[in-house]
Amino acid sequence: MRAARFSRAGRRLRVEEVPVPQPGPAEVLVRVEACGICLSDVHMIDGTIDCPLEEVTPGHEPAGTIAQVGADVPYWQPGQRVVIAPGRACGSCRHCGDALACLAPQTMGQNWDGAWAEYVITPFQTLVEVPDGVPIEQAAICADAVATPFSGLVERGGLRPGETVGVWGVGGLGVHAVQIARLAGASLIIAVDTLDAARRRALEAGADHALDPGTADVPEEVRRLTDGEGLDLTAELSGVNSTLDQAVSCLGRYGRAVMIGMSPEPIRLTENTILFGYYNHSVLGHDGYTRRHLTQLMRLLASGRLDLSRSVSDVLPLEEVTRGVERLQTKEGNPVRIVVKP
Repeated sequence: MRAARFSRAGRRLRVEEVPVPQPGPAEVLVRVEACGICLSDVHMIDGTIDCPLEEVTPGHEPAGTIAQVGADVPYWQPGQRVVIAPGRACGSCRHCGDALACLAPQTMGQNWDGAWAEYVITPFQTLVEVPDGVPIEQAAICADAVATPFSGLVERGGLRPGETVGVWGVGGLGVHAVQIARLAGASLIIAVDTLDAARRRALEAGADHALDPGTADVPEEVRRLTDGEGLDLTAELSGVNSTLDQAVSCLGRYGRAVMIGMSPEPIRLTENTILFGYYNHSVLGHDGYTRRHLTQLMRLLASGRLDLSRSVSDVLPLEEVTRGVERLQTKEGNPVRIVVKP
């Protein structure tokens, strides 16, 4: 089969012929029909994020059709359309009985071969069925670009109907955070981004206001738009410490800031501890989601409550995956998600 192989030595990515993997007793072989290109893939390739393997097939937003099942796999059968949750427990720590409590969770496309390939192997527990009528490309990007902010806002951030929400960074995850906040019943959604195209995208996705931090006093404008109350929940999706600091400064009393963007930057806040304690502010880290969240997203797509048609910016053949990585890295055309179709 064809697969895009990343070599850590020389940071080289190229499509090669490799053997089709064979599933173990509790594993499933999936024929990949779509896999998103994520900014974390870009950062692994450029060295910002360390790759634990000398060579690996990237890609952790996959959907496709089951081609083969292992001898001990229940329920799942060849021919079923599925999306794959790309995380799994490390298998060696004492908490691995609960994958969410694992001390060193692993990710497809980093810790084992991912889905920029014609086929991918995955444990059967990671599968979620894709309903009829749901485009496979939209199902695929749910595996990170949608499920991560969905879990971050609804689960980690505890978003409740009627609350006010701010979203910092309206890229591949942030635009979906706006949609999710609207779905969850936010009464006011304020998006913050330096790019004009991103702000327009936020308004199209359902934001009530879109602010440019380069020209506006964002905390002052947030106070004006909330009648001096501040925001109940803010989500930081760029991974930049200064934007997290600003998101915290826009919180109202009992406000929560969820940090979904990932960065090696240290966290530094300018708000003093007296105000932080007096206003009962919370700063929450977040990464990942549960299989239940992915199931809920498939239902929302099938019902039409969630529309991701504008999120698939382009679909490329596997041979053009390097070009797709470059386009995402340089923000050429302001893409939300570029999808590889092996």
